[in-house]
Amino acid sequence: MLSDHFQNGVETAKLMWSRIPATEEEEVGEVGPSRKGNGSTVESLDYEVVENFAYREEQAKRGKLYMGYAVLVKWFLALLIGIGTGLAAVFINLSVENFAGWKFSLTFQIIQKSYFAGFLVYILINLVLVLSSVYIITCFASAASGSGIPEIKGYLNGIDTHGILLFRTLIGKIFGSIGSVGGGLALGKEGPLVHIGACIASLLGQGGSTKYHLRSRWLQVFSSERDRRDLVTCGCAAGVAAAFRAPVGGVLFALEEVTSWWRSQLMWRVFFTSAIVAVVVRTAMGWCKDGNCGHFGAGGFIIWDISGGQEDYSFEELLPMAVIGVIGGLLGALFNQLTLYMTHWRRNYLHKKGIRVKIIEACLISVITSAISFGLPLFRRCTPCPEADANSGIECPQAPGMFGNYVNFYCQNNKEYNDLATIFFNTQDDAIRNLFSAKTAHEFSAQSLLTFLVMFYTLAVVTFGTAVPAGQFVPGIMIGSTYGRLVGMFVVSFYKKLNIEEGTYALLGAASFLGGSMRMTVSLCVIMVEITNNLKLLPLIMLVLLISKAVGDAFNEGLYEEQARLRAIPLLESRPKYQMRYMMAKEACGNQNVIYFPRVVKVADIVSILRSNDHNGFPVVDHARSGETLVIGLILRSHLLVLLQSKVDFQHSPLPCDSRGDLLPIRHNLSEFVKPVSSKGISLHDIHFTPDDLEMYIDLAPFLNPSPYVVPEDMSLTKVYNLFRQLGLRHLLVVPRPARVIGMITRKDLILEDNDDPTAVELQSTSVRGTQSNHRVIKRKGDAQQPLLDGLL
Repeated sequence: MLSDHFQNGVETAKLMWSRIPATEEEEVGEVGPSRKGNGSTVESLDYEVVENFAYREEQAKRGKLYMGYAVLVKWFLALLIGIGTGLAAVFINLSVENFAGWKFSLTFQIIQKSYFAGFLVYILINLVLVLSSVYIITCFASAASGSGIPEIKGYLNGIDTHGILLFRTLIGKIFGSIGSVGGGLALGKEGPLVHIGACIASLLGQGGSTKYHLRSRWLQVFSSERDRRDLVTCGCAAGVAAAFRAPVGGVLFALEEVTSWWRSQLMWRVFFTSAIVAVVVRTAMGWCKDGNCGHFGAGGFIIWDISGGQEDYSFEELLPMAVIGVIGGLLGALFNQLTLYMTHWRRNYLHKKGIRVKIIEACLISVITSAISFGLPLFRRCTPCPEADANSGIECPQAPGMFGNYVNFYCQNNKEYNDLATIFFNTQDDAIRNLFSAKTAHEFSAQSLLTFLVMFYTLAVVTFGTAVPAGQFVPGIMIGSTYGRLVGMFVVSFYKKLNIEEGTYALLGAASFLGGSMRMTVSLCVIMVEITNNLKLLPLIMLVLLISKAVGDAFNEGLYEEQARLRAIPLLESRPKYQMRYMMAKEACGNQNVIYFPRVVKVADIVSILRSNDHNGFPVVDHARSGETLVIGLILRSHLLVLLQSKVDFQHSPLPCDSRGDLLPIRHNLSEFVKPVSSKGISLHDIHFTPDDLEMYIDLAPFLNPSPYVVPEDMSLTKVYNLFRQLGLRHLLVVPRPARVIGMITRKDLILEDNDDPTAVELQSTSVRGTQSNHRVIKRKGDAQQPLLDGLL
């Protein structure tokens, strides 16, 4: 009977394995609007408002009541983002803690009889969890692998990577994180929670998911990428707040690390979202205190309270603390470089062999990780428990996998503990608590800490980049706290002061490694203070962060910037390159031929041009009465596809509508031109044309952007870079130096009172004398004339 069940299980596994695509080309969802050399698909976002006739007509219909409704919906969505992200974090934590609790409880029961049988069960449980995670990612949601922070950072910088904010990515991220973290891999769930918060925010911003028929028209208010960008920023902050129970740290993380545009109104909503997350998480913890959550306990949500540790520090301790900062910068930079090499090798060689190779790789790493975490403590000699201290509240020994210090693992005496098992054969959160713990001097030997540091550092490098959801916050804290505790042991033995705690140095080591790897300062400092509940250590954390970041910057860029570059995500950093100051705008354009459309264009010509290139924006030109060719605007590829698909704007006449005495026709809503986030949108291959359709014409005037941003050809590339990035542009037209000025705008002309009628404002004017004509100039007395040139198009 048992053999029959086993045979059926083997046959089922073979069937599932045969259904997995053998090559990367068979994987669904890899075709997008723009394919890079590494197979990823990226496309720029349209943060600029396209002020065409459809937009202006819709704005004219909206009154103050609608604007108030839109503001109310933004706050309501911020509330939903906080609740949704908090609930997702609670679900992930409950699942991970219960899986870990069942795993360690079952393993501990078996090792009472046989350590070998316990070893096999431990490996098998971890393997099943990791296999479930990698199967979900490779066969259901490939965009959910990794931390997701480089892709979200790219989205907030103006780059949309196909698939990163879809509903299936959200589901894959949640369940994949449970499997990878619960399976004991050297990675965390904090980075994926940032991605989860961003997915929830994006789905709410577009009213739900069309593919899975989960939409609400009451939430379909925002047709602008800017509004969606703000919601995704709220989601990122909510993810950090849920991961670390650090709401202020979440706000600062969104400000410092991921977003490229910030304003005071967004600050309020981000802060509100993080506060909601804190309330949801706190409510869940209170409910779980009554034993309603199985194995979930004090270790469920990250907060490593060391308020009872070292309360003061001496001047002599600043030198070893500075050394910790240097070590963090060096090891962090090395970690970034090694993971860059490993990820490059995976993406260009290993993972190109197919999905099955990704699954085998993750399973192999799972087996190796389990063998190391279970096997290495077996070779460590147990240590007698220290004398009991009633004030410390720490018992010795503890059962393996249980919350607390001094784990009894493979010890002959009941009053002994295995220091290597205390940090290896445990969940990462509980291991960090043990490393941060106060009043536990001499709990760990230097040999055990050094062994753990080398092995876990290697595992973290190898695991990063596998096809599972992976965060690097908690592994970074594990690595840093290990060498920080080593330095603390040296300081205790050298200075021989009773008030020095090894756990304090472990905290500083964790901060230094994260600073040396991720290069965050302010947000990371606040997060470390919030998760440790110790404000007295704030100056020391600031010190080691500044040192570690300075040391790391001397070697390479931060972890997320390096990974974004490897994924071909073209991030625009806050500052332009130094050599740009010696270049002009026309040099950046090169010798490219600009492809443009006439105002009234034949459908066949549109189809031919769209098929022959991948450009996403096209200038539109028209002829003035004098015969001069004028640029009248810019039209997007996605808008052209909407017009071609609907066919309602096709006309037989090659003449413009207004020249025939007709009004400009508006047959579309503004929402029709909005492309769903992270999707391919409309494809030209999906549109069918008859021969009669190809002979028709379209007047592009109602649908183009009549006022795109333009720069003169001799403007320095530094100014062009700053303008492009700060305004969140997708296209910027380069034109010859204009010959005339029709007006000048100063600060005074842009400041209007609420009760002023813009059409009745009298502006002081003067004349600009030129060789051809006089022009009206608007200025403020005493201001230097710095023109904003009108009429360039």
